Amino acid sequence: MRHAVLYVRALLFYVGLFALTIPFSLFALVLIPLPSAVTRSRWVSLWADSVLWWLKVTCNLSYEVKGREHIPATPSVILSKHQSAWETIALQCIFPPQVWVLKRELLIIPFLGWALWAVGSIPIDRSSGREALKKLVNHGKDRLKRGLWVVIFPEGTRTAPGVRSKYHIGGAWLATHSNSAVVPVAHNAGRYWRKSSILKYPGVIQVVIGAPIDTTGLKPDAVNKLVEDWIETEMQSL
Repeated sequence: MRHAVLYVRALLFYVGLFALTIPFSLFALVLIPLPSAVTRSRWVSLWADSVLWWLKVTCNLSYEVKGREHIPATPSVILSKHQSAWETIALQCIFPPQVWVLKRELLIIPFLGWALWAVGSIPIDRSSGREALKKLVNHGKDRLKRGLWVVIFPEGTRTAPGVRSKYHIGGAWLATHSNSAVVPVAHNAGRYWRKSSILKYPGVIQVVIGAPIDTTGLKPDAVNKLVEDWIETEMQSL
């Protein structure tokens, strides 16, 4: 009986998600001629606010944030734990206007992919190795200069709660090559919005924002290790 209720609530959520995504995505395309990428990103943030409100209404799933005082005043590189699709939505509400580094295949998804392209997200071909890093740095510097934060999931793919994957160097590479601070983020969204499941379990997702890491004088490997150690240590208490 409980699972049946969860399925009904999840289906209601996805109906609302699609209903919200289509008009927001189309309007993001209309905004492309505007010179300000920040404006387009703020519009997408309104979409994220609406989705999280609907998630709370339908599935009784909300979130709390600890460490907002650690968010710097200037655009930085966000390196976050990746457990579900939830954080790809919620980070838009928690942090200032932003873009994401993502698999280029995501851009072909109708409506959502169009919106990701419209706001200036950075698509990466992971198989291209060194060329992918060069593209990440070039485009990442451009977005940071425009006043946008850059969100990267260093594990590259979603991991189940309790699982620790390799932290890839891309985010730390961008931060050190653009003289940007890194803001680490830990959360336990995977407990409530699980990978490969449509069910959304009621509760309160905990998000923790770490103190920004000054990358001045540090090598990418050192930055990556600091981020990994902080996130994985924090995950043990979530």
